[in-house]
Amino acid sequence: MWIKSVEGKNFRNYKALSIELDKGINLLYGDNAQGKTNILEIIYICSTSRSHRGSKDKELILFGEEEAHLRLFVYKRKDLHKIDIHYKKNGKKGIAIDGVPVKKASEMFGYLNVVMFSPDDLAVVKNGPAERRRFLDKEICQIDPVYMDDLVKYNKILDHRNRLLKEIPFRSSLLDTLDVWDEQLAAYGNRIIEKRKEFIVNTGVMCRGIHETLTSGKEKMELEYEENVSSEDLREKLKESRERDIHTAQTNRGPHRDDFIIKANGIDLRTFGSQGQQRSAAVSLKLSEIKMIKDVTGEDPVLLLDDVLSELDGSRQESLLKEINNIQTVITGTGMDDFIKNNLSIGKKYFVKEGTVREMSLDMEE
Repeated sequence: MWIKSVEGKNFRNYKALSIELDKGINLLYGDNAQGKTNILEIIYICSTSRSHRGSKDKELILFGEEEAHLRLFVYKRKDLHKIDIHYKKNGKKGIAIDGVPVKKASEMFGYLNVVMFSPDDLAVVKNGPAERRRFLDKEICQIDPVYMDDLVKYNKILDHRNRLLKEIPFRSSLLDTLDVWDEQLAAYGNRIIEKRKEFIVNTGVMCRGIHETLTSGKEKMELEYEENVSSEDLREKLKESRERDIHTAQTNRGPHRDDFIIKANGIDLRTFGSQGQQRSAAVSLKLSEIKMIKDVTGEDPVLLLDDVLSELDGSRQESLLKEINNIQTVITGTGMDDFIKNNLSIGKKYFVKEGTVREMSLDMEE
């Protein structure tokens, strides 16, 4: 699996974008806030249908324009596929694969798998539970289209239930409608909890070996799923929590309150880990994601590194870059120092400035 070309029109700060990628390492460099990350965002959106930044669709359209268009040509084994995404300021986005409209994001599953690694991911260990849930959901959605569907439906039902909770004090007749919504919330919530638990178990096994190598055998990493309520008890706990839910105007029980514990040598790194330990754990999580995607799909994912090398010390850089050897990688950075230092064999190099991209010869720098 590898990306042949990336195109964008009226996206973020790009009026027009068209670049060809190498099968190996592709470097995007230039000053900050010039548009390097926007190119990675196009790739990520064409894989998942959503921005990794959490941006709304309308925010992606170039200021002053009414529409935006993204296109990727992707080789999956020997077959070339075209992924198109069309945004309208006053309408829903349209997605097509090989010219055939896609109605649900889960239908994009398998055409392009990416692993995105940015400085924000280095904070996944020390940040709050919401950040770790977001990590779980992004990674599982990449390998399980059913989970993606369940998660979308769960969140829609959760939003509806929360709106009801706000209205019930003023319209008591709505209280009886909670049974229907609780039944649906529990059904989808049960599946989400079980899938997350399975993912944590599998990821934990992979992380253990990776982390031992990364820390030269000094640390043993463990992952534990921390559920707000068990899948078996979710339906009953929703009912028991109704009085509190109405008082707080929000749903207090369910997988949207879950977390997972990250330990090294029995120490909870979320609270007691040093910055170095937390970063090592974050790198281990990302490297395990690469391996898991390959195990599930039989192909390496495309790796997107957004200015992350400058945030890592030598040993962590080395461990991460070892995984690049046979993987198409798109890396952003402000300069060439990290890449020269690590003796990376760069396939293509692009200089990015103010929403324009210029291919440079490999022995040139702007």
